[in-house]
Amino acid sequence: MSIRLIVGLGNPGPRYARTRHNVGAVWLESLAARFGIGLAEQARFRGLIGCGDILGRQVRLLFPTTYVNLSGDAVGAVARFYKIESRGILVAYDEVAFPPGTCRLKTGGGHNGHNGLKSVIAALGNDRDFARLRIGVGHPGAADDMVAYLTGVRMPTAEREVVDRGSSVSDEVLALVLDGELQRAMNVFHAPPAEANGPESTER
Repeated sequence: MSIRLIVGLGNPGPRYARTRHNVGAVWLESLAARFGIGLAEQARFRGLIGCGDILGRQVRLLFPTTYVNLSGDAVGAVARFYKIESRGILVAYDEVAFPPGTCRLKTGGGHNGHNGLKSVIAALGNDRDFARLRIGVGHPGAADDMVAYLTGVRMPTAEREVVDRGSSVSDEVLALVLDGELQRAMNVFHAPPAEANGPESTER
C-alpha cells in the first residue's frame, strides 16, 4: 500500500526544537522544505499539516502539536478524516536503541517504550502496521536519565549534524517508501556504504 501520510514526532515550541525527542519533527520539516510543502496549523487535527507533491505522489505531512505522548490524537484525527489506513502511514521518531547517525526503516512492531508510538498505535485501533523511520539518538546509559536526555537539553551541533546526515533519505529510497515497497527501500537504505549508490560516510 502506498504511503499517504508522513508524520514527524516531537514536542511543540522553541524549548524543545533541537532536543533529541524532536528529531522526527526536524526530519519532517526538512522533507517539507525539500519539496516546497507548507505546514499550517489546523486546530481540528491538533497539528501542523500540509499536502503536496513528493516525487510525483500526493502526500500529506503532519507534525502533531500535542506533546509527544499524545501524538495519536493528531494522527488518529487525520487518518479518520482522510480515510488513511495504518499501512498508508510513515512515522519518523527518535530511537534510543541506535547511536546517533544510525537510521532504520521498519514496518509494523510494538512501541518499545516510546510513548509517542504507544499513543499512535492506540489511536489507530491498536493497528501496528504503519511504517517507521527510526532515527538513532543514542542512550543516556541509565533509565532515570532518559527524560532529561531526550527533552531537557539540546543536541550538540556535531551530534545534530551526524543525525541529520544519517537520516537523509535519497529520492530513490523515498520513492520506494511512498510506493509501499518497504522491503526494497530497506534493502537500499540499509546497505553498507560500499554497496549503496554513491559514497556515504554515515552508517544506517
